[in-house]
Amino acid sequence: MQLPTGGALAGPANIARVAKEAERLGYHSVWTYERLLRPMAEISMFGAPPARIPETYRLTYEPLETLSYVAGMTDTVKLGTSVIDALLHPPIVLARRFATLDQFSGGRVVAGLGQGWMPQEFEAANVPMKRMGAGMDEVVAAMRACWGPDPTQYEGRFYRIEAAEVNPKPVQRPIPVLFGSTTPAGIARAARIADGLNPIAFSAAQLTETAATFRRLAAEAGRDAAALTVVARANVPLTDEPMGEGRPFLGGAPEQIAADIAGLSGSGVDTVLVASIRQTDLDLELRLLDRLRTAVDKLT
Repeated sequence: MQLPTGGALAGPANIARVAKEAERLGYHSVWTYERLLRPMAEISMFGAPPARIPETYRLTYEPLETLSYVAGMTDTVKLGTSVIDALLHPPIVLARRFATLDQFSGGRVVAGLGQGWMPQEFEAANVPMKRMGAGMDEVVAAMRACWGPDPTQYEGRFYRIEAAEVNPKPVQRPIPVLFGSTTPAGIARAARIADGLNPIAFSAAQLTETAATFRRLAAEAGRDAAALTVVARANVPLTDEPMGEGRPFLGGAPEQIAADIAGLSGSGVDTVLVASIRQTDLDLELRLLDRLRTAVDKLT
């Protein structure tokens, strides 16, 4: 379940309420995402005509500080990022922040990482966009070095950590790293070095193919594909009444979404992250999430 960290419902009280309710209902995990800024300029998103990026990004709470807040009021629910734009942060800083959160939460962190895509964010972070690709390999390697035994040391093209003690270490050894990607290159990189994949779900066929490709490439790289995980992100509406023609996959009324989830059995998808794009009435959202939990339990 996505926490209300952006948009009209974003705020500490609502974040706390959703986190506690997610745990009470037995949801697997709660998730945050990162957006450094909302440019005033119109920009093209993923090939679409230039426009202001969505209003929901006008206010976005910082993901790891939010999850630290949530960690103190929950006991069992996993705490994930979907995603943090890893290239915008020095890997040693990001590794220590994740490790600290893992300590505070008793080992509940899932580190969902992405490369980022917005030129204005790369410029604001003083990071060249040409670092995309090979830079992700180094970020993950450097972070894992920080999570491993001391002395920590890393030498790469973009990052260097002189032999040193870097603490705290996480409870999990190491923290699981998921890559948020749907591109062939990103899926291949995740299969090679990540602990899982966090793709956006557009259709049942696309998602099933993505999961199968990820696991096949992991096996071809000599990895245990069954030990890896796929967490599908569903950026779709959650509605009170059933949706008719044109209903998006994993969207609509709770019972419709539950049927879609049941249909993914055996597909290689382990978890579905419900990221409702409406988020205008928190009471209704929570009632619908309760219905969804009940509907899924009936079908699985």
